[in-house]
Amino acid sequence: MEDYKNSKHIVVLPFPFGTHAAPLLNIIHQLSDACPNTIFSFLSTQQSNNSNFPNKFHKIKPFNIWDGLPEGYIYRGDPNEPVEYFLKATPGNFIEAIGAVVAETGKPIDCLITDAFYAFGGDIADELNIPWVVLWTAAPRTLFVHAETDFIRQLVGINGSQDKSLDFFPDFSGIRVSDLPGGITCGDLDAPMAAMLYKMGLELSRATAIAANSFEDVDNKVVNMLKLKFNMFLNVGPFNLVSSVSSFTIDDSHCCLDWLSKHKPSSVVYISFGSVATPPLHELEALSEALEESEFPFLWSFKGNPEKQLPPGFLERTRSRGKIVPWAPQQKILQHSSVGVFVSHGGWNSILDSIVGGVPMIFRPFYGDQILNTRTVEVVWGFGLGLEGGTLTKEGTKKALKLILCSEQGKKMREKIGIQRERAYTAVQPKGSSVENFKTLVKLVSDT
Repeated sequence: MEDYKNSKHIVVLPFPFGTHAAPLLNIIHQLSDACPNTIFSFLSTQQSNNSNFPNKFHKIKPFNIWDGLPEGYIYRGDPNEPVEYFLKATPGNFIEAIGAVVAETGKPIDCLITDAFYAFGGDIADELNIPWVVLWTAAPRTLFVHAETDFIRQLVGINGSQDKSLDFFPDFSGIRVSDLPGGITCGDLDAPMAAMLYKMGLELSRATAIAANSFEDVDNKVVNMLKLKFNMFLNVGPFNLVSSVSSFTIDDSHCCLDWLSKHKPSSVVYISFGSVATPPLHELEALSEALEESEFPFLWSFKGNPEKQLPPGFLERTRSRGKIVPWAPQQKILQHSSVGVFVSHGGWNSILDSIVGGVPMIFRPFYGDQILNTRTVEVVWGFGLGLEGGTLTKEGTKKALKLILCSEQGKKMREKIGIQRERAYTAVQPKGSSVENFKTLVKLVSDT
């Protein structure tokens, strides 16, 4: 009882959509292990908490907040709709929940940790006179362009030329206006997500520290610019190498790893477009035809119904060299020696998984940071390929697969991503940059 009375209390505000809450929970687990005299209150929607807290965790307690959905709401397939309802409910739903948590625990808040999306975190922390620590879950380059939105708009205008290079920033000469996330120079600048990200870019300089799911050398020039811009920018990843949570359960109920072990090194095509988006039917057909005609073995983590969404007879015709599953242990798959290329949507977590596995990528991006990620990996880092027009066609996909799996250029891509892989592993070794940055974060949280 005395330990509880003297313990510090940290409140955590995740963004409960996509792959945001899980990385924040991962870092909270690490902080919980490193800060024995601290309790954490994790405030999220019931749906997000149910998915991220299958078990109870010592010192980390989930609290449900209002998701903003009207009574009787029925989801009709638009993933943006629940997000927009939720954003309208913020920050009021969080402020109300914080009051309830303080009353229930009997403990005032010593530190606030939030997803970087929540610019209002600075106001809450100021009112309580406590540190505000944020977690950035995407790439450093994406954070940089959001933080420099006003400057970018000044130089390239709104809805201006999409081909203009961002060469006014160091190491951005290969990045074009068209590669930027929507809402920076084009699209509906007042849409809820765009407005939230714009405000984030303006307000993050108020944060006591920004922790990022990346490592110092992944994008060194950009990381150094972020260090100059913010009070304390700490790369503490990649989380797929340092997380104390991701290894809890390796669900391989579909025997993917055994299947991979029957194939030659660097020969298998692994396909996954993440947990949110799926290519339209005509692109799924094009990808299927490319896989069938190229005759490469493939493992496809497929969200949906393959019997209904893939071409008639495709499953039967490719059964001897293809495996389609509803879920796959992606991190373990990409670390398997038989995987030679990853066909992906270009989310940051997937890119980190590919770096850790040393597997070159082919991208079919959908929205948000995915187009910028695609261009960065292809043009700046050189270990992946975007598709012509940004979509899956039979000939374009066949060409990309052949280039990575069968050519000298593909071999060079594997060498380049191999260098990034070594850098990632070095960062998480004792005395590595991510380990030292995490110690700084622990000290900040412990000394509050």
